[in-house]
Amino acid sequence: MSTSTGTGWVQLRQQTRSLEAQTDTLFHTYSRFSSASNIPPKPTEEETKTESQIQELLEKRETLISQLARLLDSESLLTASALKQNNLTRHRETLLEHRHTLTRLRSSITEARQRANLLSNVRSDIDAYRSSNPETAEADYMLDERSRIDRSHGVADSVLSQAYAVNEQFGTQREMLGNVQRRIVGAAGKVPGINGLIGRIGAKKRRDGIILGGFIAFCMLMFLYFL
Repeated sequence: MSTSTGTGWVQLRQQTRSLEAQTDTLFHTYSRFSSASNIPPKPTEEETKTESQIQELLEKRETLISQLARLLDSESLLTASALKQNNLTRHRETLLEHRHTLTRLRSSITEARQRANLLSNVRSDIDAYRSSNPETAEADYMLDERSRIDRSHGVADSVLSQAYAVNEQFGTQREMLGNVQRRIVGAAGKVPGINGLIGRIGAKKRRDGIILGGFIAFCMLMFLYFL
């Protein structure tokens, strides 16, 4: 009797876990209906089918959980384990959580559909009003164009303000670099021998430039001579 009871418990648990996994998969499909960008005004065949499948799985799981509970009650206190009690409690909690999830998703889909229908009705009313009042439609068009122009001007003003700010920052940086250069030159003038060293470096550069220029001129003359 204990062996058959254990086998029945394992089989029922396997079926319950399989149905829980199927429910999670269907929830993933069902949740996409509430986030659809163009939700239809009425439930589609796929939406209705998915909701029915979830409801059916929940009912099957409730039946299996009841069978697990009866099977556990039929066992003696010696053979009934705490692990089985925990497993049964977990399945009940998961079933309750999934029922709440179904209710929440169904409400989200209903709210999204009502919101989409309301926006559609408002647009239809506006279009009908504009069709029956062409003067108002033209005035609205001019107001929209004015708003777009104002937004364009605002963007242009923002870009110009940024350009002026960048230009001002460049001027500040140039002034700071000039001050640093003047301080370096002033400090160098106070150190003995620095001015002479700088002069010799400049003279050497000029001498090297003259020598290099003479060499290039000589090469050009030789090239023209042999050409």
